[in-house]
Amino acid sequence: MSEKIILLVEDNPDDVALTVRAMERNKIANTVVVARDGAEALDWLFGTGQYAERDTSIQPQLVMLDLHLPKVDGIEVLQRIRADERTRHLPVVILTTSSEQRDILASYDRGANSYIQKPVDFQAFNEAVRQLGIYWLILNRCAPR
Repeated sequence: MSEKIILLVEDNPDDVALTVRAMERNKIANTVVVARDGAEALDWLFGTGQYAERDTSIQPQLVMLDLHLPKVDGIEVLQRIRADERTRHLPVVILTTSSEQRDILASYDRGANSYIQKPVDFQAFNEAVRQLGIYWLILNRCAPR
């Protein structure tokens, strides 16, 4: 059985720590790979740049993607994921502070599976991650094998 990886694309170290802590608290035990900007995420997914030696047949089970990233923004990352046959069907959850209607529409227009606004309060954030965990379980049960 292959390792179940979550690719977390997040540039804020505090949000990375908060997300990982909430995942641990909610018993989401997947390996979390962190990309700190959009370019690093694309390099990891497609085996380029610093990840040129990575086995790209191993893809994440889920991508958690912030929108406001350095180098390549989240919308562009999402577009590149959907444009490539190898990654087209990866579940992508937008996890961002933005509540802007244009960001929500742009995300769904480009193929995001879900859009979650990061709450400011840890308890609310923890609840959002718990619900994401439930979503994750349902997704895994329904996904073709």
